[in-house]
Amino acid sequence: MGPPAAIVAFSDWNYYYTKDIVGWRSDTSPARTVSVPVGFVTDLASTPSLLWTFLPKTAEYSYPAIIHDYLYWFQPCERKDADDVLKSAMEDLDVATAKIVAVYGGVRAGGESAWEANAAARAKGEKRVLKKFPTDMKTSWEEWKKRPDVF
Repeated sequence: MGPPAAIVAFSDWNYYYTKDIVGWRSDTSPARTVSVPVGFVTDLASTPSLLWTFLPKTAEYSYPAIIHDYLYWFQPCERKDADDVLKSAMEDLDVATAKIVAVYGGVRAGGESAWEANAAARAKGEKRVLKKFPTDMKTSWEEWKKRPDVF
């Protein structure tokens, strides 16, 4: 992982965008690298709210979650490979083993619907990399993504 990157929340605090590149290079396999561009929109960890006491949306695995969201959105690899990158990035950050097992197990068990929904949204023309950023902190992702001039 590179240095910490800035992320900014939309007004709903459910979606965020990157203000810096979020990069990852495997500690064990240097050939495995991911670079998330500035302006990528993410929901961070997609854990159900029922589990937020143990697995909140924002935690030590937030950067791996951004990388995982990027791979799930653009799908440059197989879904299992994206999930394995999430796991490896969490290991590289020394996330507690129990949390790695829970997060990785969750995406392996329930990630297929998100993978398919992302492919369908992309096919319909939805975009996730911003070229312009909101200047009003009351702006939600749902409002912002409807603007044609921000991608």
